[in-house]
Amino acid sequence: MLLITIDTLRPDALGWIAGANDTPAIDALARESARFRTAVTPVPLTLPAHVSLATGLLPHRHGVRDNGQVLAAGPATLAETLRAGGYATGAFVSGYPLRALFGLDRGFDRYDDVLPGGTEGWMERPAADTTAAALTWLRSVKAPWFAWVHYYDPHDPYTAHEAFPRSGPRAAYDSEVAYVDHAVGALLAALPRGPLVTVLTADHAESFGEHGEWLHGFFVYDTTMIVPLLVRFPGRVPSADREAMVGLIDVAPTIYELLGLPVGRDVDGASLVPALLGDTPPADATRLETLQPWLAFGWSPLRAVRTAQWKLIDAPRPELYDLRRDPEETRNVIDQHEAEAHRLRGELAPVASNRSLGTERVSDPAVQARLEALGYLSTATAAVPPGDLPDPKDRLRERRTLLEAEALLRKGAYDDAVARFDAVLASDPDNRFALLRAGMALLKAGDPKSAAPRLERAVTVAPELAEAHYALADALTRTRRYEAAIAEWQATTRLQPRRVAAWSNLGTVLGLVGRLPDARAALERAVALAPEDPRLLVNLALVERRVGDDAAAAGHLLAAARGLEAGGDRAGAARALADALAAAPELRARAAADPRLAPLLQPLRFP
Repeated sequence: MLLITIDTLRPDALGWIAGANDTPAIDALARESARFRTAVTPVPLTLPAHVSLATGLLPHRHGVRDNGQVLAAGPATLAETLRAGGYATGAFVSGYPLRALFGLDRGFDRYDDVLPGGTEGWMERPAADTTAAALTWLRSVKAPWFAWVHYYDPHDPYTAHEAFPRSGPRAAYDSEVAYVDHAVGALLAALPRGPLVTVLTADHAESFGEHGEWLHGFFVYDTTMIVPLLVRFPGRVPSADREAMVGLIDVAPTIYELLGLPVGRDVDGASLVPALLGDTPPADATRLETLQPWLAFGWSPLRAVRTAQWKLIDAPRPELYDLRRDPEETRNVIDQHEAEAHRLRGELAPVASNRSLGTERVSDPAVQARLEALGYLSTATAAVPPGDLPDPKDRLRERRTLLEAEALLRKGAYDDAVARFDAVLASDPDNRFALLRAGMALLKAGDPKSAAPRLERAVTVAPELAEAHYALADALTRTRRYEAAIAEWQATTRLQPRRVAAWSNLGTVLGLVGRLPDARAALERAVALAPEDPRLLVNLALVERRVGDDAAAAGHLLAAARGLEAGGDRAGAARALADALAAAPELRARAAADPRLAPLLQPLRFP
């Protein structure tokens, strides 16, 4: 069983659909497959869409509503079910939002999320490398097997490939798709011919200015919600165009039935086997959502219900489109079809009754930074928002300005970035993203005093926003407002109890104000979370020395010295250890007399 997902894939980027971009490998697969041009994703974001594909559940059921969240225990995944059925299971993912720490590794014998390094950290793996990794594993396992191969290349930022030149306003994007097509061809060519179930689809599409949207995640128009779906099963599934509207939530039930496994009843999707064989599909409506406008900007989230003919978008100014007459969704006809709109609102009731907007979020600043570097601007997991929020349709100008500001921040043009963030705040003073990122730009520019007011407003507007508490605590610490900083470090640790830096910084500031027992407790929490970090061990040892526990201090210094042998930031850790021992001559004398410590300390130079 082979599942291929291509991130951010517009259907019109494939030759078999639009004829405008040469994709010979996928086109050849399409000729042997049941072909669906109108597969609907429930959410235009990478991780939530893939979770829906893997579980057959809508986002409000599986709980992952945004990138950066974690799939909780409970919903069975494709990999878990197939492994329980005797399949070897391997996944080969190419983009940071699908790394194992977010929970989709459940059920896989091998979950290969190795990504190359770069200026922004580990972001994506080129398609050719992903194909090579998948083929290496496939050669090592025996049938039956299940392989999920994910390609991330068409996701922003786009890179034009010299071997696949394209022209036009989206040339780099189309070149990325052509490059992935070549990698898909190499994967398929290396597999043995036979009755292998092969599914190819995408998590969401991409917008190039349609409806004023660029990229994806902000709206739920078909531009970003419609993806291709191919199902090949030689001898069982006839190759033909299928006009039925289907959904990503139907993929898992379909795979189960094709492989002779129980479909399960507690899913939102349905098996497409009848549609694959030419019969009418079992359902004609699917629900869509994006919470990005709320989570990132404080504007209204969007929900929608789509049928083969109609789409109702539940927004402050609701929209209804007759997709048969207006497939581009340019004419809102809600005033002419009130009865139809009322009927479709009933389809949204189960979603509206669900009060949770998310699950646990990974509490690691490096994770947050890498997601932001990929353009994912969400900053919080929040409660259900109030009803009177701005309509995202009315905030396109502000969103464009915020995207421009964020790009400037990443380039280090902090003054220009702050000016743009503040331009949005002039008309939208509670915009959580502008408040947070303006404050962070000022921190990066070395102006914590100016950063603090914006960050104080951010934590007032969005008290669940851990990043704002962290940044405010940083600003207050730098300006020596220690008591106020302690409260913000404590707020951060309550919201993100596994965030090592927050506990470490809390301990440091508590030590500065003389609250040594509390400082020791905070640093002990940090060390428990990162027991091999030499800097944390040194800081804890210094506090232990100040409270008179020299034995504990010596033990932690020994652990820190050993940590220098383990790699990492050896130079920084060595400096921290040398500074600590220079400030504590009695500990240095004790360390020099300890046969375990002395050899490790010899390379150190004491100030």
